[in-house]
Amino acid sequence: MTISFPRQSARTRRFTLGAPRGFQVSPDGSRVTFLRSRHGTDPVTCLWTLDLGIGDEPAGEERLVVDPRTLDLPGEEDLPAEEKARRERAREQAGGVVAYATDEELTLAAFALSGRLFVTDLDKSVRPLKAATPAFDPRPDPTGSRVAYVSGRALRVIEVATGEDRALADPEDEQVSYGLAEFIAAEEMRRMRGFWWAPDGQAVLAARVDETAVRRWHIADPANPGTAPTEVAYPAAGTANADVSLVVLRLDGGRQAVEWDRETYPYLVTASWGAEGVLLVVQTRDQKTMRILAADPSTGETTLVREDTDPVWLDIVPGVPARTASGGLVWVSEDDAARRLIVGGEPVTPGGLQVRSVLDVDGDTVLFTASDEPTEVHVWAYDGSGLTRLSGGAGVFGGRRRGGTTVVTGSRLDRFGIETTVMRAGEPVARIASHAETPSLDVGVNLIRGGEREIRTAVLLPAGYTGDEPLPVLMDPYGGPHAQRVLAARRAFAEPQWLADQGFAVVVADGRGSPGRGPAWERAIHRDLVEPVLEDQVTALRAAAERFPLDLSRVGIRGWSFGGYLAALAVLHRPDVFHAAIAGAPVTDWTLYDTHYTERYLGNPEEDAEPYERASLIRAAAELGGGEKSREGAGEETRPQVRDMRPLLLIHGLADDNVVAAHTLRLSSALLAAGLPHSVLPLSGVTHMTPQEVVAENLMLLQVDFLRNAL
Repeated sequence: MTISFPRQSARTRRFTLGAPRGFQVSPDGSRVTFLRSRHGTDPVTCLWTLDLGIGDEPAGEERLVVDPRTLDLPGEEDLPAEEKARRERAREQAGGVVAYATDEELTLAAFALSGRLFVTDLDKSVRPLKAATPAFDPRPDPTGSRVAYVSGRALRVIEVATGEDRALADPEDEQVSYGLAEFIAAEEMRRMRGFWWAPDGQAVLAARVDETAVRRWHIADPANPGTAPTEVAYPAAGTANADVSLVVLRLDGGRQAVEWDRETYPYLVTASWGAEGVLLVVQTRDQKTMRILAADPSTGETTLVREDTDPVWLDIVPGVPARTASGGLVWVSEDDAARRLIVGGEPVTPGGLQVRSVLDVDGDTVLFTASDEPTEVHVWAYDGSGLTRLSGGAGVFGGRRRGGTTVVTGSRLDRFGIETTVMRAGEPVARIASHAETPSLDVGVNLIRGGEREIRTAVLLPAGYTGDEPLPVLMDPYGGPHAQRVLAARRAFAEPQWLADQGFAVVVADGRGSPGRGPAWERAIHRDLVEPVLEDQVTALRAAAERFPLDLSRVGIRGWSFGGYLAALAVLHRPDVFHAAIAGAPVTDWTLYDTHYTERYLGNPEEDAEPYERASLIRAAAELGGGEKSREGAGEETRPQVRDMRPLLLIHGLADDNVVAAHTLRLSSALLAAGLPHSVLPLSGVTHMTPQEVVAENLMLLQVDFLRNAL
């Protein structure tokens, strides 16, 4: 039976189910582990291995190690609150084994299902450990003898052989936790973990998080008034963050605090504990200074390894710091022109290559991703003698490397699907299959460069369009920091193509502030989230109209999260250009968004509120309304006039703990007070993601109906 594209997209979680991910490689390069569900509509993720010629097995044979459906589990996934929060922060849409950790030799893996802890020897032997429940974020020590995990905000250790279980650190009160990443770290710093094993497995470096000073918000479920609201420690811009410190916890009971100037450097960006010792990265609240510190685990003393400063802000790059086998520090530094790879204190990449992340350090070889064209992301290797690009053709790639074995995975512009190749000595030795479905439509995307700034823009037209009549336009941006929509990956444009097939020319543009074009491009939005982002969308629209037959008298715009903010901003600030908007989960008042993200771009509102006022959609609504009142006659009460307003649909999940529903509700109140008509669609039980199949499908259909009526 043929199903609609919206239903197919919803069932496949936007075509992510069945795709391999979560790769790890053994130290000798002979084994690769990865996650993948059995087919493209299967939401239950399994753990697999690829053995590259081990024993009598043929090289390249995939083996299923863990299928959660074969384990003794309840029918419905019963996730602890910490795991629900982690999946929300990671934007995880699947179930099953969605995260796992291994020992150093890649012979033992640990994972949690429904709050229970399991281990496997990666040879089909899977068993539960009698750990405290709910168990969260289990990680084996490097020797594979024991597993550390978090339960009840306490950090615990269980012996694999005997099942002996004990707490390494119990919280002093309910506001303190050990081994967990606080909200800011997980949501904005991409640090999803809160503890790190010593190389000998005899101690753990753990984050102690005290949320006493953090403001509490309450996320209610209005559809079920008998359900108590969920309390969330949410550090909104200008308010107190969690107090994060580090402590070394020895298995013999010893305990040593790690000391640094936490008042000046309150943000713990990342930490690691390798053969060379403990490294941590800390950052000032204004994010203009970042330090790498080396810590002595026996005394807790720290010494400065490197300090980077910037007059605007410093971005966090995944995968660093690290060290090569010869001891060289691996880091990424930036100037106005480029974000460059640093090895042993020297830049090793040219100015035109923008480093995105460091994937692995294998001996003296550094595997990293970088872009010389912002729509493409490639895998590169630096081995001390020079640079080698390992991915070919236009696409977006990532990878892993260890023991001389390199995994390169990614998507291409000229075809659907994810391709994963395992290489040795530069030659492919195996491929890992993807079971992800292919969209039930073909994509015809045109990548252009708009205006003097050469804004990377994608234009999609309806299938079979002959160009006889100009098309109404749908702008479909994200348009903000840390996310790109215009990428050389065909799978990224399946949904925009479906929207185009409904009778629109769809235009997707990455303006200033988006990644991939260097620090100067990203920092052009400093203290101003209005003019640059909006101007670049207008520029991209007009550039597209010069190339394609677009009807600029009928222009709609839609977006989610920052894109939702941008969509509402467009009709409030530029109704001359944009004639309808759909704003999903929009940030309408930036003082309601979190510290680390918002203060990076707008500063601290306690010190200067003007950038926040300028970016406020609530203020824009009041100004558009004019605040005027009229009188029907003498003595009558004044009442607001109903004013002209471009059609605006606000959509928000009421369970959203990232961009809380208060954003949409406050904007709606401001619009109503200003006499500006609009529509609001509340989504009961929906978070910042919309993974529910029926919700995701019908949400797309409702948006199309709204746009057709509005345009």
